[in-house]
Amino acid sequence: MPLNHEGLIKEFEYVTKPSEQKHIGEAIENLDPIMQEIAYELITGNNSAVDTLTQKALKEGYTANDVLDDGLLNGMAIVGVKFRDNIIFVPEVLVSARAMKAGMTHIEPILSASGVEPLGTVIMGTVKGDLHDIGKNLCIMMLRGAGFTVHDIGVDSGPEDFIDAVEEHEADIVGMSALLTTTMPNMGTTINTFEDMGLRDEVRIMVGGAPVTQDFADEMGADAYGENAVDAVDKAKDLMELLAELKS
Repeated sequence: MPLNHEGLIKEFEYVTKPSEQKHIGEAIENLDPIMQEIAYELITGNNSAVDTLTQKALKEGYTANDVLDDGLLNGMAIVGVKFRDNIIFVPEVLVSARAMKAGMTHIEPILSASGVEPLGTVIMGTVKGDLHDIGKNLCIMMLRGAGFTVHDIGVDSGPEDFIDAVEEHEADIVGMSALLTTTMPNMGTTINTFEDMGLRDEVRIMVGGAPVTQDFADEMGADAYGENAVDAVDKAKDLMELLAELKS
């Protein structure tokens, strides 16, 4: 991979799954040096450097989407992989999230002013009985960066919380997260409640979290399973394409 940034080369070595090597590798292999630097500084949690480099890139003529996609989101993709694989833990993720926020301070006003239509509206929450939110928050950052409008209903969210949010925001997708095996069945409970309320056909439901698997998602009746934050974005895009086909 023709990377020139020594630090980013070392960080990419933590990406070991072939599918992720291809997906993330293709995204970062030909980045301009400043984008490689932004990605690396975000991974290492240097929020002041990300702040400075983001402003510099914008002044040099890079678009807000360039900085977001090539710099910030590529960095967060590697953070997500390292967190999932227990290479880094919650404190490191929070530091990287702070760095992401430093860059987004300059990016979000530009994107808002551009008036670009969002790809879709997503409701994200951790299911009833579960108070973990780091993985969910990573997915939210990645989805927002990819162009989705995301409404975070927080942790310990029961079926009624998801349903109320869907109806309030006219959402296209519901994303549910769980970190505890004891709370995973509440994903099925929520899906069943959507069915009982006659709302199941109105939204597509995506599930994820450390103990969740594709087999479990299928058993619960979910429409998609996101293995990680990068995969969650891809699956959300696929679900929006399916919804568009159904409406056409």
